[in-house]
Amino acid sequence: MFLFLFSGTSRSTAALDNCVFLGEEEENSVYEDGDVVIGGLFPLHYSPVYSLPTYETQPIPNMYNFSARALRWIQTMIFAIKEINQRSDLLPQLKLGFHIRDSCDDIPVSLRALLLLVNGQNINGSNLICAAVHRTVSPVIIGDAGSGVSMALLRSLGSFHIPLVSYFASCSCLSNQREFPTFMRTMPSDAFQIRALARLVSYFGWTWVGLTGVESDYARFAIQLFLQESVQYGVCAAYTHFYPVALSQPALDELLDVVQMASSKVIINFSGESEMQGILREIRRRNITGLQWIASEAWATATLLWEKFGDLLMGTLGFAIRRADVIPGLEQHLTSLRPSNIHESAFLAEFWEETFNCRLNGSVNNHSHGVDNYHDRLPCKGTENLEDVYSPYSDVTQLRVSYNVYKAVYLVAHALQDMSYCKVGKGPFLNSTCADPKHFKPWQLIHYMKRANFSALGAKVNFDQNGDPIAYYDLMNWQRSPDGSLHLVKVGFYDASSPAGYSLVINDSMIQWPVGKQVCSLDSCPPGSRIARRKGEPICCFDCVPCAEGEVSNKTDSLECSRCSEDTWPNEVRDHCIPKTIEYLSYHELMGMVLCVVCVLGACISLSILAIFFTYRDTPLVRANNMELSFLLMVFLSVCFLVGLLFIGEPSDWLCRIRYPAFGISFALCISCLLAKTVVVLMAFRSTLPGSNVMKWFGPSQQRASVLLGTAVQVIICLIWLLTSPPHANNNTDYHSAIIIIECVTGSEVGFWCVLGYIGILACMCFLMAFLARKLPDNFNEAKFITFSMLIFFAVWITFIPVYVSTAGKYTVAVHIFAILASAFGLLFCIFAPKCYIIMLKPEKNSKKNMMQSAARKPRDMFGSRADSLLISSIAKIITWVHRKARRSNLKKLGD
Repeated sequence: MFLFLFSGTSRSTAALDNCVFLGEEEENSVYEDGDVVIGGLFPLHYSPVYSLPTYETQPIPNMYNFSARALRWIQTMIFAIKEINQRSDLLPQLKLGFHIRDSCDDIPVSLRALLLLVNGQNINGSNLICAAVHRTVSPVIIGDAGSGVSMALLRSLGSFHIPLVSYFASCSCLSNQREFPTFMRTMPSDAFQIRALARLVSYFGWTWVGLTGVESDYARFAIQLFLQESVQYGVCAAYTHFYPVALSQPALDELLDVVQMASSKVIINFSGESEMQGILREIRRRNITGLQWIASEAWATATLLWEKFGDLLMGTLGFAIRRADVIPGLEQHLTSLRPSNIHESAFLAEFWEETFNCRLNGSVNNHSHGVDNYHDRLPCKGTENLEDVYSPYSDVTQLRVSYNVYKAVYLVAHALQDMSYCKVGKGPFLNSTCADPKHFKPWQLIHYMKRANFSALGAKVNFDQNGDPIAYYDLMNWQRSPDGSLHLVKVGFYDASSPAGYSLVINDSMIQWPVGKQVCSLDSCPPGSRIARRKGEPICCFDCVPCAEGEVSNKTDSLECSRCSEDTWPNEVRDHCIPKTIEYLSYHELMGMVLCVVCVLGACISLSILAIFFTYRDTPLVRANNMELSFLLMVFLSVCFLVGLLFIGEPSDWLCRIRYPAFGISFALCISCLLAKTVVVLMAFRSTLPGSNVMKWFGPSQQRASVLLGTAVQVIICLIWLLTSPPHANNNTDYHSAIIIIECVTGSEVGFWCVLGYIGILACMCFLMAFLARKLPDNFNEAKFITFSMLIFFAVWITFIPVYVSTAGKYTVAVHIFAILASAFGLLFCIFAPKCYIIMLKPEKNSKKNMMQSAARKPRDMFGSRADSLLISSIAKIITWVHRKARRSNLKKLGD
């Protein structure tokens, strides 16, 4: 240490001659010179195992863990000082510097760092005159985080009137201005937090709570104040238990034996993050559940606890200090670190190596890494980026302590600004003198600090007579996010400046309670829920159970919920019934409009092609392709397109009974026409063979009869379906309870599938015939186009079946319409598009000469293989035999 402690900026030459540095040199700090150098103490490291020094031997260095959150606090202080230096309206003639050291959350280490801050330290290991080799002393210190550490520092600084501004020490004992006259803080006193906690447990009717805390001034004063404050609310302590900072196994066993034996499940805990880790680890080992934790502000937002013990901390409630929504520019300042600019700081180097688990080349980090083998780490690549990983250092979503650090820096800056406004002869000191902002005594600065009144990020900052800020707390609830991470939800607040009775505001509906919580509540059950009495407990112990699906309650403390009618459904809060949403495929929605337009477009295209064919009816191509059947097919395809319109709109019984038969009959007409056209092609080429006269038995009248016969079977199926179990409209609420789906049900599933099956049989016959005639001459042959159209037809309807079965509501109807349109367009374009192409764009091919040349090409091979020829010959013979029988029967009738 030093043999002499400098007070302020005054130094004596005799003292400087005797200034000798003793002990090991300590260079791990962050320093920047300025006219006024503000000191900073932050717990950048903390020891998971606490050891009490004996002062008989030199202490063994502790194994410390690194705190990325504390590094964010350090960077916030640096950011605030640099921000002030860049401002023209605040201290324009003065440059602020900083000297920041690590306190390790340990009193001996903190005292050593404090003396280095207020005295300076030799730089080159020299014991010459200190003034020539030491850094500028700090007349004001921002720190420390812990109340116990702050008290130890104040007892050392008190005689020299050096102000200490804490950003996280909350013990009410520090408000004693007689004992600690130079202490200020931007952290509210525990006296306000204790009032808020007493109001909180009273609000929820928890009259039997457990109180635990670490053996420290912070916890002792807090629990003592709570016992005094809670008496007026009728709250009693089930137990009060203190445990040592060094949590040994016997101490843990003693604590948890008390917790398990007590009947109270609500525990208010006053300790730090490191002590809670040991307690929660033992709770998990013992499998203790159902505890309702009430966190003090020391760990109310400690996100690292959630990473290891999230299942035990679900539903935790705690008051957290006021949060800054954003500190402009801070996030960019934090994430601007790169490997190239962190070598000069041991703090940043250690953080970088810990975060990315690598080793920097030429690293200045000399800190012990515990069980981690530092030298086995791989070298850093130089491409690491903080934006690619999560770290509490760069997490700016909960700027609470960081905001306190920011305000502490601005407190010093505004005090210096007020000092610079002093007019000579009107000063507040002896003989009305003023202080020089560049050469002042620390006690002069504390005078202005206690009178500071300014705004920081839009919030007023002022202090009472004890140097404490006006208290405002956010009530936080620990909830689990969908990804498993901690979600700190603000469910209320406590404002000490509000009138009594209005200071605490809580939104009960947002709170998520722990699993297995067994705490009686005196609250009422709101509308939308009912009372559920707890078996074996007093009548005042009940749970509020939300009304079941389809039920509502419209008054407070309902014992039962009433069911809504069939056409109504509960609203979101389930306090009254509202009409259900009606769903069907409507002309007024986008999907209905699109399908309607496509249906009409398909019909128009069919009629347009019909008009083209009628105009060119005398051309060889139209005449050679069975003009009459082609005209009928285009008319029937137009009907198929228009049938799709029957599926749009609100279903009714008559519409449902028209919809399905119209669909089945229209497609039966189309496929029957195609079948007749295919047979005509086969017979026509069969008749060209020598000695064949089969075509005269399959003339126009027989073709029309075959179309009617093929359709008559479908008509009969539809009539039987309509007479036995016809389709009808139905209000479906099974698929979604809050929606009424108006749909057409088939009535008889057998009837519906028979209609589809018969269309499939006709299509198979048509495909077989067309396939047999696939090698007929190109210009005359439309069998291969029919083959392609049937393949598309099969693909559409085979895909339709599973989709139709697996959908519900208006989407089922849309799938049905899409299948109708896709199959109809497939038939239309595959059969008639090539002919329209020749008629409109290649008229030279639409000639008798061209048709005859194509028909004469390879006449012996036109039926393909021998098997195809035999099959076609057999079909022709069967048709001839049927017509002969029919003719003989007619002649016999005429003879009779």
